[in-house]
Amino acid sequence: MHPGCCCCLPPPLLPFVFVLLTTLCGFSSVVALVVDRRQAACRRSSTAEWNYVLNIQQKPSHHPCIVGPSPEVDHLGGPILFSYIFMLLVLNVPTIRDGGAGMRVIIGDNGHCCQDTLGGSRPCRQDVLATIDPVARTILAIVILVARTIPSTDCSHFVLGDDDIHHGGRLFSGLMDSSCYLSLSRVDVYCPPLKRARVNAPFIPQGWENWENPTKLACSIDALPDECLFEILRRVEGKRERSISACVSKRWLMLLSSIRKCDVSSSSPSSISKADASCDHRKKPLPDLNESSVDEDLQEEEPVLFEEDAKCPSKCLEGKEATDTRLVAMAVGTGNRGGLGELLIRGCNNSRPVTDVGLGAIARGSPSLRVLSLWNSPSITDEGLTEIANCCPLLEKLDICKCPLISDKGITAIANKCPNLSSLTIESCQKIGDGGLQAIGRCCQNLWSVSVADLGLVGDQGIASLVSSTSSSLQKIRLQHLKITDASLAVIGLYGKEVADLVFANLPNISEKGFWVMGSGRGLQKLRSLIVISCGVTDVGLKAVAEGCPQLKKLCLRKSTYLSDAGLNGLLAAAGALENLQLEECNRISLVGIFGAILNGNAKLRSLELARCMGIKDISTYPASVPACCLPLQSLSISHCPGFGNTSVSLVGKLCPKLQYISLIGLVGLSDAGLLPLIEGCDQGLAKVSLDGCINITDAAVSALAKRHGRTLQTLSLEGCRKVTDESLLAIADSCFLLDDLDVSKSAITDEGVAALASSIGINLQVLSLSGCSKISARSLQHLKNLGHSLVGLNLQVCNLISAHAITSFQKKMWQCDILS
Repeated sequence: MHPGCCCCLPPPLLPFVFVLLTTLCGFSSVVALVVDRRQAACRRSSTAEWNYVLNIQQKPSHHPCIVGPSPEVDHLGGPILFSYIFMLLVLNVPTIRDGGAGMRVIIGDNGHCCQDTLGGSRPCRQDVLATIDPVARTILAIVILVARTIPSTDCSHFVLGDDDIHHGGRLFSGLMDSSCYLSLSRVDVYCPPLKRARVNAPFIPQGWENWENPTKLACSIDALPDECLFEILRRVEGKRERSISACVSKRWLMLLSSIRKCDVSSSSPSSISKADASCDHRKKPLPDLNESSVDEDLQEEEPVLFEEDAKCPSKCLEGKEATDTRLVAMAVGTGNRGGLGELLIRGCNNSRPVTDVGLGAIARGSPSLRVLSLWNSPSITDEGLTEIANCCPLLEKLDICKCPLISDKGITAIANKCPNLSSLTIESCQKIGDGGLQAIGRCCQNLWSVSVADLGLVGDQGIASLVSSTSSSLQKIRLQHLKITDASLAVIGLYGKEVADLVFANLPNISEKGFWVMGSGRGLQKLRSLIVISCGVTDVGLKAVAEGCPQLKKLCLRKSTYLSDAGLNGLLAAAGALENLQLEECNRISLVGIFGAILNGNAKLRSLELARCMGIKDISTYPASVPACCLPLQSLSISHCPGFGNTSVSLVGKLCPKLQYISLIGLVGLSDAGLLPLIEGCDQGLAKVSLDGCINITDAAVSALAKRHGRTLQTLSLEGCRKVTDESLLAIADSCFLLDDLDVSKSAITDEGVAALASSIGINLQVLSLSGCSKISARSLQHLKNLGHSLVGLNLQVCNLISAHAITSFQKKMWQCDILS
């Protein structure tokens, strides 16, 4: 018998042990009966589960009846339970001193109990051993506390928790969790909080690891403040080395971008004192082991790129690409090549917009910047523009649009520091007024182009000062949506000696007097192009301008509601050099006035464009007495003028036999009857014909066009001509050998017509549009492969019978062709 068994106890103690066991069993039975009614209520109201874990050191081989497989007993009474538990305690007390393996007894709130070996490989099982009530649990806890007072045992734990099976030891080893323990002699009683925190890793307060190991301290160059790091980086020799240093971190990138040229030069060898220089020449520099050894005779210095050696690159940032970080990176990266020569910023990143930080980095890193364009940059202020002015004296072109924070201060800084400025565009900058324009005119004598639009603070004073100060160089003027009056036009007419291009748009305060004074000033002797949009131009003012501008070649009048047939005749009679006339939304102009002006005008008019002139009405017949003259008109464009019909177009063909470019768009009243005389009357050969939206044109007119002008026709557009079928494609394939651009979108062609066109031997199409052709299927793709030697553009949008898979396969074979689908 093993000495740990009860039979090995001294004989005098045996009666005492059995009497004690009997007494405890009886007491437990009485307690169980008393609290029987309270037992169910306690179980229902219990919301937390209790685990009683008793760790008792036990040798596994001494007591197989206890340490072996756990016996399973269902619903044992309180007496048997406490007898069993107490016997475990008493029988295992001698073995505690020996220090054996561990055993646990687990009792949950559901009244079940189990016991298992702690050190064994068998996983713990929650076997049902007994069902007890809360009062019995309390008695069991007292028994356990009494048993734990026995010396020579390791510190075991009495733990209150949930039903999780734990493998011995404390559930919480952190400092925070250990505060929940109540130390009673050699027993630890754990009182959990309302909700058990599931923490497995030990809790270590912040900074205690350094307290335990004082030698473990952070040591990094990033711990230095920005001022110290700036002093280190500005002493890095070579622009290439500084660019490489920018790759370390964003912080280094920002610091390197803030280094000016003067800061770098201060750390050059010339700034070293003579005493230090006398000592430095005796020191031999240490070799760089990271680089391969190179013979000093063969080693050459890094070449420095100047303007004549390499052209400065240009960058364009659009939308979300426009950020300060990207600008800083470009500034540092291109610094070793002289920086950027041209920077275009289109759009704005709403989350990270471009600010003065990024623009300042560009200014410091690109001293040779010549072109700067800022569109929709609401975060850039006068500070950023001043930085550009201070660091980029070679700036030649400045384009500012929708920059509400830039005022006269920034424009004045540009004017004072950038004397080579030749082109200035300012739009939608509400803080810029007359002061900025006056500074530009005073300091920038090389200015040849200026565009001012949508500036509420600009008036006659700013425009007059700008034009009069740069009269010797200014060639292009564009004024749009300003509050200027006739006084500004008078100054332009007097001082615009070199002006060649002039644009007036949306100037509500300009009247007939302004145009008359401008033309009478006789200062616009070199004016070649005049565009007037929504201004108060009249017949008298327009005639005065034509007389005062003898070299006027292009005139565009849009939304001129006061212009009539008389003014048009006077204009063409006075403008002897006029070659291009564009009339848009001039509703007082009639068909008789147009033909009268052409017949009575000069012989140099080459191009006539009419758009949305609702005053033009078609005539039923034209008189036979119309002279069959030969007008020099070569280009005719009539767009969305519903009054132009068959008779009008036929008359044009009779009067203008030298036409080469015809564009008749949206003429729903035009049919074959009017187009055929025009085609037959053009004896010079048509090169470009556009009949978009002429829904009454049929295959007869297209076939006649192909046969008559197939040797010269290069571009043909038949978009929206619903009556055009495969017959037209057959005529084109047989006659138009120079055709390189064909558009038959939204027409009635089918696969047979495409096959005939693609199989033609002499056809060399480069661009073909089949968009919206509902009768085109995947069969056409097989025939279009024959055009692979010349086709570079193909439009297959809204072709519903062609699947996406077929287009993808076709695109793989036609890799040189750009396909829209």
